[in-house]
Amino acid sequence: MALAHPERRGSTTLNIGEVLAALAEDFPSMTASKIRFLEEKGLISPQRTPAGYRQYGEGDVERLRFILALQRDQYLPLKVIKDYLDAIDRGERPENLPGGLTLSPRAVSEDVAAELRTTRSRLLSEEQLRAESGASATLIDALRSYGLVAPEDGRYDEHALQVARACVQLESHGIEPRHLGPFRSAAEREFGLVERAVAPIASRRDEASRARTAETAREISDLCLSLHRALVHGRISRMEG
Repeated sequence: MALAHPERRGSTTLNIGEVLAALAEDFPSMTASKIRFLEEKGLISPQRTPAGYRQYGEGDVERLRFILALQRDQYLPLKVIKDYLDAIDRGERPENLPGGLTLSPRAVSEDVAAELRTTRSRLLSEEQLRAESGASATLIDALRSYGLVAPEDGRYDEHALQVARACVQLESHGIEPRHLGPFRSAAEREFGLVERAVAPIASRRDEASRARTAETAREISDLCLSLHRALVHGRISRMEG
């Protein structure tokens, strides 16, 4: 199950241009700067010559394929992918990939890529949305009315499914879509805050900068959610007396 980090498979060493050539068929937009960005984030760790030049092994290429396929097909943040890889590097054997898929991640086949795309990229009809979330037609209508879900060409994405599932549970506590306007407003304000924070790197159009922008935005968003949770839970704790 190992992804050859830090242990390498085989004795062949490649320079960064040869790595890009090996990845080109499956990941034609891959660049040297993106590989260096992944190294900066600690997801890969190529060996170095005494002069400081990077040397990539076959295991490094496998590892890159795995990372890039999960990014492309499952839209996972690098932090989640890194946590999974770190567990493997420690000698652990996590049964499931991030997202619940089971796979020995030595290489990412087309079948696996298709499975990941199906898991994360599918769009739902309203009937499917109701069936998978347990929401009534009335609730879905209300969610649309208050701007909490917004179909595109009559189809809903995975985020809409998560919203619908949460609102089904909230409805059981007497909290209806009409009460949830502040959440939508807060989400828009938070996105504006994140957007301003990443503006300096978002203005750069190269591949590595786009990847760095998305990852930084996710990190800031996660921190905002942690802050929100801590503030709310702090107030709740006072209810205990």
